[in-house]
Parts: sequence; C-alpha cells; structure tokens
Amino acid sequence: MQNQKADPFPFDSNRVKYNRRYHRSKTLPNWAYLSLIANALLMLAVFLLLKDYLSPIDIPISASTAQQSLAQQTSSLPSGLGPRHQLTYNRWMEIMEQEANAAAQNQPEHLTILAGDSLSMWFPPDLLPKDKTWLNQGISGETTAGLLKRLKLFKRTQPERIFVMIGINDLIRGYEDDEILSNQRLILQRLRRNHPEAAIVVQSILPHGGEETTWEGRDRLLAIPNSRIQQLNEKLKAIASEEGMEYLDLSPLFSNQQGNLRPELTTDGLHLSRQGYLVWQSALMLFERLKAPENQPSETGFGTLRLETGFLRKSLVSKLTIFHRNPVSLRQS
Repeated sequence: MQNQKADPFPFDSNRVKYNRRYHRSKTLPNWAYLSLIANALLMLAVFLLLKDYLSPIDIPISASTAQQSLAQQTSSLPSGLGPRHQLTYNRWMEIMEQEANAAAQNQPEHLTILAGDSLSMWFPPDLLPKDKTWLNQGISGETTAGLLKRLKLFKRTQPERIFVMIGINDLIRGYEDDEILSNQRLILQRLRRNHPEAAIVVQSILPHGGEETTWEGRDRLLAIPNSRIQQLNEKLKAIASEEGMEYLDLSPLFSNQQGNLRPELTTDGLHLSRQGYLVWQSALMLFERLKAPENQPSETGFGTLRLETGFLRKSLVSKLTIFHRNPVSLRQS
C-alpha cells in the first residue's frame, strides 16, 4: 500500500468555526468607521490651523487700541527686560499691580490674564494670540502660596479668561503634593469669587528636562521624578473638574517618549525656548477655537475631546489632548 504524504494543513472544522468567529470580531461597526473619518477631518483642521504658527520666524504683531492704551499706562515700567534681568519679588509685585490697575482703569475688550511663575512671565508678547488684550501676571520663582496671596492685585479687572500655570517651584522647594493641591484649589475658588464671569483655565504643570537639564538648580530639579508631576497633574485635573473649571493638558505637547521636557522646547531643562512658546501659543489658539460658540456641544453633553494630529515639525509631538469642563467628543458615551 502506497504511503500518502501527510497534509500539513488538515481540515479542522473547529478551527474553521474559530476563524469565522475571529473574522466577525475583526469587523468594525459603522460608528467606528465614522469615528475614524471624523478623526481624519479633525487632524486636517488642526494642521491647517497651526501650520502658519510652526515656523520660528519673528512676525511683528500690531497691538490693538486697547493694548496701546494699556502700554501707555505702564510706560514707566522697566523696559528691555531679558531672562537674565533680576528684580526683587516686591518690585515685581509693584509692576504687576501697576499693570493690573491700568487694565482695570481702561477695561480693554477681550482681556485675558496669564497667572503663574516665570514660564508665564517670559511669554513673548508677540507670540500671544493677537485677538486678545493680555495681562501677564507671572512672577519668576512664584509658588502656589505666593500666587494665592497676590490674586487681589488684579481683582478689579474684568477678564474674559484666566490661564493659570503654577506649581513647579513648590516642588523644587520641597513642598508636599497635598499642600500644593490645597493651594491650587484655593486659587481657583478665589478666582471664581473675584471674577464670576470669567472662564478659568487650569494648565498642567510642565515636566523638566531630566538628565539633559542645565539649569543652575539641576540637582533639586532632578530630585523630582517627572512621574510625580504626571500624577500631580491628574489630581489637578480632578480638582479643576470638581470646581467647575476648564483644564488644558499641555503635557503631551511638551513631553518626549521618556516623559521629559523636549530638549528643543527648553533653554535649560526648566524654562522654555522661543520654540517652546510657539508650541504653547498653538495650544492656546486651538483651545480658543474649540471654545468658540459654533464648536460648543449640545445640551445632551459629550465625553472628552481627543485630537490626534501629526505635525511636520520635529519640535511638536504627535498628540494633543485637551480636557475642559464641557468637552466635545466624536460620539456620545
């Protein structure tokens, strides 16, 4: 009897049934295809919005009439201040108060406030979105406790929106997370009481540059794991939600794969380069576009909006996630 060669792939009815089940499980539902299409459209929209702001070329932006008036009111302030210019904390307090008083007196349209530390303080004026009148209330070395005490300086202003970023100096000085978060909550509550009509936006604490850091306080900075900053931001996001505030997560834009501040976006592992401020500018502009009335969700409510977009520049990361109080989603959960 002639030996038959064994079939290397014998028929197995159970395997066929399994493969059929597997094939059915890999078939995407209709809503998933719609979601993919919507994501593609969002990616295109984000790219078109940001493509003009990804180049580091300096383009002067003309100030509005209100901004010019505000500048005239503060003409006696120190001019030509650079990153190396040192003033005492009390002197900075005087400058912040003088600028805030000018804003309160002139009541410019679309007033927007930056409140925080040196990261906010050194935001280049020509990179701030030009359709707003900006009042910068950042002070170098500021902590949550310090910011809480000086919120009264701009109490009489009438801003449309207030962006808050604070906390990295607390970590550098060795403060505990609970104390930082407690002060953050008090800041938000005080701002809501002082400015009931304003939209208050909590921004995430940025990571540091890790081993590539060259800042003079490098050892103190490296003692803070970026994973701790990430965990602190998660709790900060929860506080913002509990207090009815908006939350802007900048971490995906500024972090590399190791969770450190991207080298091209920083000058020393702590402070931002001009390219870093361009990234921040893009996030602010996109956030404002998403908050425009035509982009607001219906009363039924939606989940979290996640925009995933690829940028052509190496200086930007591939994902931008924005959380806010009334977020938009591609589908209702």
